[in-house]
Amino acid sequence: MKFGIVTFPGSNCDHDAYTVAKDVLGEQAEYIWHVTTDLESFDCIILPGGFSYGDYLRPGAIANFSPIMKAVREYSDRGGLILGVCNGFQILLESGLLPGALVRNKKMRFLGRSVYLRIEDNSTAFTNRYKHHQIINLPIAHGDGDYYNFSQNIQTLEKSGQVIFRYCTRDGELSPSANPNGSIGSIAGIVNRAGNVLGMMPHPERAAEALLGSADGLALFESIQAHIGNHKLRKTAS
Repeated sequence: MKFGIVTFPGSNCDHDAYTVAKDVLGEQAEYIWHVTTDLESFDCIILPGGFSYGDYLRPGAIANFSPIMKAVREYSDRGGLILGVCNGFQILLESGLLPGALVRNKKMRFLGRSVYLRIEDNSTAFTNRYKHHQIINLPIAHGDGDYYNFSQNIQTLEKSGQVIFRYCTRDGELSPSANPNGSIGSIAGIVNRAGNVLGMMPHPERAAEALLGSADGLALFESIQAHIGNHKLRKTAS
């Protein structure tokens, strides 16, 4: 399979994502400069973390108008897998590919540390290598990570099973002390209704090797790998 890692001016986690895809998983990977409009050859598109366009206006706002985003929307409409991490999540929200918004952290400070997450759904293309309610440890690095949405929309997300990751304690409990940025419902990551677009604030690509202190993020990329592999087998069989 082939990963495409989008690089915007100001992206700084694209190399991490490339390393996981190419060196850890052993798959094909390619950087995609933000003016590209052809995504046909890729099995999964990654919008990485960083500070696209310097976070001017607000994080992800200007990146939404990059030429590649029209192609990303079309790629999503065709059912292609898209992973947006941190700034990538912010871009997905700005583009309307995911619902809601990310605002300033509750304590108005940039946060850079490890957090615990609870897997709310392990049946997705991004989580099938995890167990239901498994607790994982991933790093965060953001100043605008407080997920917000209107209460009725939060209810819709909950009922439709679109909340995939929640901030939690080491024992899996949800509490304000374990919610680093104040996100409603301790939400750390969501998918779209079709399940092919995931946005999350924590960085799985920075926790994909034990040498980094945690390899808990590797299963997310292995889940994508398995999903694409199974899809291609079914396509060949038919």
